[in-house]
Amino acid sequence: MIKKTKTFVAKPTEIERACYIIDAKDKVLGRIASRVASILRGKHKPIYTPHVDTGDMVIIINAEKVRVTGAKLQKKTYQRYSGYPSGQKSVVMKDMMAQKPTFALKHAITGMLPKGALGSKMGKKLKVYAGDKHTHSAQKPIALEV
Repeated sequence: MIKKTKTFVAKPTEIERACYIIDAKDKVLGRIASRVASILRGKHKPIYTPHVDTGDMVIIINAEKVRVTGAKLQKKTYQRYSGYPSGQKSVVMKDMMAQKPTFALKHAITGMLPKGALGSKMGKKLKVYAGDKHTHSAQKPIALEV
């Protein structure tokens, strides 16, 4: 007799969400990004299901004090294109961090999430702040060390 096993599929109504806060001060950008992307997807939970949003909310503070390794500050470029001829713009990471301190961290994390509607839904649970102040104390965030 063959024993049948059942596959567990999480239902959106059964998911319990938590809220985590991460201090990015003097932490390496890529290591924070990969850990946060995993939490946003819900891979840290035993009920993880790839096609269901099982992840938790993540708040990141002190994003302006994040650390990068190597010569990324001088060499890494962020590019965008307006759609018009000669409409390509590129900005070095050092200048981007001066203009928008939260951009590099958000960009790295959202790049690790799935593309499409599910990834957009997961990305909305990410809140990044340049300083150490945030407006989510009502969610009672749990401090998480990366």
